[in-house]
Amino acid sequence: MSIFIGLGANLDHPRHGSPRQTLALALQRLAAIGVMPARRSRWYRTSPVPESDQPWYINAVAEVHTGLGPEATLAALHRVEDAFGRVRSERDAPRWIDLDLLDYNNVIISNNNNRLINLPHVRLHQRAFVLLPLAELVPTWRHPVLHEPITALIAALPPAQQIAPLDG
Repeated sequence: MSIFIGLGANLDHPRHGSPRQTLALALQRLAAIGVMPARRSRWYRTSPVPESDQPWYINAVAEVHTGLGPEATLAALHRVEDAFGRVRSERDAPRWIDLDLLDYNNVIISNNNNRLINLPHVRLHQRAFVLLPLAELVPTWRHPVLHEPITALIAALPPAQQIAPLDG
């Protein structure tokens, strides 16, 4: 089973430190509640999307294993965000932590019938900060709805999205 989550932050957390430290700690917290990180991409420094004057982000993608279903996995991500003090104010606002369920074993779920989940993540194909780290983990990944290989999705990204690896 292949389950991928996106990790991102662009503000220092008052208790947990830098975005990179906060996100690493979030992975540990996820493991404690049954969402076990199996592997992680490199950390990346990325420009805000959409473009703005807010601080740049630290992002990565992790493959996780869990016995939880898609909705329960997303709820676990939200519990960790809540424990770290995430406040959902406006869309694309600066944040201490952002955990996104990107793909859950190629399951397709649309936000209908009052479900609060979309799979795959509705904007993952438009974001360099998701696609490049995901391609690092699974270079043969195909979008389950668009049926496009990840290489084609990366080639179609707008050039304004800047991204650079932070570690090897």
